[in-house]
Amino acid sequence: MSELDLLYTEIEDDLRASVRSLLAARCDPAAVVAMYDGDRSLVDDLWSSLAADLGLAGLLVPEERGGQGASAREAAVVLEELGLSMAPVPFLTSSVIATTLLLHTRSGLLGAVAAGERTAALAVPWSTAVSDALPALRLSGELVTGSVTSVAGALEADVLLVPVATPTGVAVYAVEAAAASVAPVVSLDMTRQLADVSFDSAPGTLVLAEAEAEAAIRDAIGAGASLLASEQLGVARWCLDTTVAYLKERRQFGRVLGGFQALKHRLADLYTGVESAAAAARYAAAALAEDGFDVPVAAAVAQAYCSDLAVAAAEEAVQLHAGIGMTWEHPAHLYLKRAKSDQIALGTPGGHRVRLAALVDLPR
Repeated sequence: MSELDLLYTEIEDDLRASVRSLLAARCDPAAVVAMYDGDRSLVDDLWSSLAADLGLAGLLVPEERGGQGASAREAAVVLEELGLSMAPVPFLTSSVIATTLLLHTRSGLLGAVAAGERTAALAVPWSTAVSDALPALRLSGELVTGSVTSVAGALEADVLLVPVATPTGVAVYAVEAAAASVAPVVSLDMTRQLADVSFDSAPGTLVLAEAEAEAAIRDAIGAGASLLASEQLGVARWCLDTTVAYLKERRQFGRVLGGFQALKHRLADLYTGVESAAAAARYAAAALAEDGFDVPVAAAVAQAYCSDLAVAAAEEAVQLHAGIGMTWEHPAHLYLKRAKSDQIALGTPGGHRVRLAALVDLPR
């Protein structure tokens, strides 16, 4: 296998510039903060712009199936920018996780999702790791019954991809969100609000039979974990850059705060951490794009490291902004909440370390 190139390409830089420009114009931090008061008006218009206008909804879908024909590398760049802007859109849940699952199917739903006409979500708890037992709801004929808690992306989804138990294993059925009960729950990160989803004899359509379903679900969760690291990198980079800029301007005791040696050391440590996170996240995305043999190892390393690093960066941002960092008006709290929420999404750092140890034959 050839050595992976972790440098950003010209195409990736152009994509970053387009996404950053759109988010700067349409993702007002004040509107993001307003989501904590129940105002979700930002979501639909912003997602429509990203999904349809920029074509990001079908980024991972081959051109012959109605998508952009890009790879996980480009998706990683998008997620970095979404993390930097704290954009409350279902790109990860629909355009990465649900789309990766639908790529295993011949369902016409994939084309609608790729075109940005429909949004999908995988109906599993947001904390589900790739090696965890999968929740499987009951099936009677073509009717789905049961419930799933803490589903990410359900509030934005038009259709839910539901694992159901069959006599011979697990299958996946597509259920219209309108046919389910989707109850929002108060979440630590309201920019990716979770929901409890219940089905009471809801009509479903088979999209993956038992022979392929479980492997496809785990593939989708694994892809989500690999690329979640890029979102965490974006969160951490915003925290570092914003804090450095603040400490260059804020004065105390007649001096710029950034000139104090103790603060310089903390920022230097954070900088090396962010750069290490960049290497781990880029490698996970590049390995996934090449479908390399070490995708599971790269994903476990990236998640084990980036999850904790994003939290540390957000905590430093809040602390080093002092009083203003503790206010509701300053966006630092958004990044801390996203970092803490992402820390347990798709598996905890400890869980990824346990899985990594097994993958590389380290004793417990």
